[in-house]
Amino acid sequence: MLAMLAVAGLYASLPPSLVGGAPRWLLVAIVAGLLIAILIFHYRGNHLVHQVLGYVLNSFVTAAMIFSLALLIKEVTDHDITPRRLLTSAASLWTANFLIFASWYWRLDGGGPHKRARTPGHTDGAFLFPQMTMTADAKIAADEQDWEPRFMDYLFLAFNTSTAFSPTDVPVLSRWAKFLMMIQAVISLTVLALLAGRAVNIL
Repeated sequence: MLAMLAVAGLYASLPPSLVGGAPRWLLVAIVAGLLIAILIFHYRGNHLVHQVLGYVLNSFVTAAMIFSLALLIKEVTDHDITPRRLLTSAASLWTANFLIFASWYWRLDGGGPHKRARTPGHTDGAFLFPQMTMTADAKIAADEQDWEPRFMDYLFLAFNTSTAFSPTDVPVLSRWAKFLMMIQAVISLTVLALLAGRAVNIL
């Protein structure tokens, strides 16, 4: 929830030209509305609707981010953006990128957070976390026998993908996860390439 609110705040900080002329508060309002609906269905125990609304929310903010990135690329190629605005806009989109994909991984891995919570010990998923490779004795010694990934684990994974363009210490097992990580890495590389290209032009 906090990650999506942060994404909405980052989107609202973008200049008007990067939101397609729409009011910047509109995405914040849509995200807030969907989050409220998600919370309502969560507390009512309707996890199916909760899950579907989560997918809708993630899809919406992902599309908005890619749209803004396309507009940023156009402004750079048209030489219609100042270095300061490029830096702040690119930083916002780069941060939103790993927040959004962390949310995707969290919602999709192992059937989603609700299913993971109902299964003691995380032994099967799209990502092979280090705790999953520990022996039974090692898990007991480390008090990790009921370990399951939390949002921070997926945030760390997404951050590494955006910086190192690889999952580092977490191998990827599922094809859908590999596909999403490739998209995330391409978006991150595009943003960094725009910054690097502009820096070369300035020099």
